[in-house]
Amino acid sequence: MTDLSATKAMGPWRRLTALYAQTLSALMAITVGLLIIPVSLQIFSRYTELIPSYIWTEEMARFMFIWTIMLGAMIGVRESTHFEVDLWPQLGRRTEAFARLVGRLGVLIAAVVFVHAGIQFTRFAWNRTSELAELPLWYIHVAWPVTGVTWIVFLGEQVVADLRTITGRDP
Repeated sequence: MTDLSATKAMGPWRRLTALYAQTLSALMAITVGLLIIPVSLQIFSRYTELIPSYIWTEEMARFMFIWTIMLGAMIGVRESTHFEVDLWPQLGRRTEAFARLVGRLGVLIAAVVFVHAGIQFTRFAWNRTSELAELPLWYIHVAWPVTGVTWIVFLGEQVVADLRTITGRDP
């Protein structure tokens, strides 16, 4: 099956989540690329006299690093590579789907905590700014609830697939 025919075979929800995952992957590549700028400036300013020492670069690098981590965690949950460990020997399809479903429950609990605590975390930072770069702190704190909501969306897609496998309705 080609990518085009595979995309057409998906339902609208799966197409939307696939597009969202592609967008997240592109954003992660951008954040990694942008992360190089403040880190490079910091290194050059420490070891050469070519450019002045910038204090804001450390803070900006930290902000970009956190967003890169969160984007990677979102993509990892979508691809079932984050929070998953292979412990069991080869199991049947239904048993394996059930084991994945139990594991996804743990990830769902973490996602709900990220959403709930992340909203409070973002509210706390809403009217505050960072000391050096003078950026609104909610820009960084909003990463937690966004990650939690994204995990819930991707987990919903995976839970439906696992339930279809368990009930024998998987094509």
